Amino acid sequence: MPFRNIHAPAFYNVPLPATNKLAPPAPIGLDAIDVVLVSPRNPLNIGAVARAMANFGFPYLTVVAPYDPHWREAQSAVGAEDLLQNAKVLSTLPEALAQATLVFGTGTLSPRKAEQPVIELPALAPLVQDELARAGRIALVFGPEKHGLTRDDLALCHRLLTIPTDPRQPSMNLGQAVAVCLYELATRLAQPESHPSSPPATTIAANPDLTATSAHLNLLAGVIEETMRAAGYSPRSMQAANRHDLRLLLRRLAPNTKDTRRILGLFRRILWRLSRPPAA
Repeated sequence: MPFRNIHAPAFYNVPLPATNKLAPPAPIGLDAIDVVLVSPRNPLNIGAVARAMANFGFPYLTVVAPYDPHWREAQSAVGAEDLLQNAKVLSTLPEALAQATLVFGTGTLSPRKAEQPVIELPALAPLVQDELARAGRIALVFGPEKHGLTRDDLALCHRLLTIPTDPRQPSMNLGQAVAVCLYELATRLAQPESHPSSPPATTIAANPDLTATSAHLNLLAGVIEETMRAAGYSPRSMQAANRHDLRLLLRRLAPNTKDTRRILGLFRRILWRLSRPPAA
């Protein structure tokens, strides 16, 4: 994390056995957790990710801007064909995270300086548990094998998730990192009575106390940014930095749906006032 682009072991291509006594029971609620891969290139790594998802009961994979020839090759991975065939393939990360209310970006702290709260893997399950109890939707985002998630990618994440490793070798292979994260969640959330399945999307959208989705936060950030431009808040050279900072700020504040609508209405009113021609 960034994850090294090394070849996956041969056992990834061995068909799944009829039963897997080592696998934990599939917890209810995993259908509210999306695994998101950003620009993966190695088909063996993609196949390893899908195989790990099938092992631990995670049904939803989203792939952002994959390298097309390798993506087609990965779709033949033994043991996870259905999961890969049903995966969403999108052009941008904001599209992939549109419905998420809690987003974890993965990576290492070296050499980057974290701009969002950092958690280690053992702290992941309780946060996911709380979000599931609020009927939210969670996304685990993994970056390209060579360099990991970019600063702009991480600006769309509520938390930076790190895996404790030996400091002499902090980088993990993509497939291995995904497997470790999913195993941690599957084993810690394997209490069906505590985690009801996520309600339909229409119910989620109608709940004003639910944390705002990534799509709502991006819409709000866009209106605030437009208002700042109309007010002459900063020079053009600062607009990209402002956009980045707004995305981080809104995810730190984590407003609910109701508050997001109110703030959006406020800034739209201000923007309308700023856009009116001056009185004669």
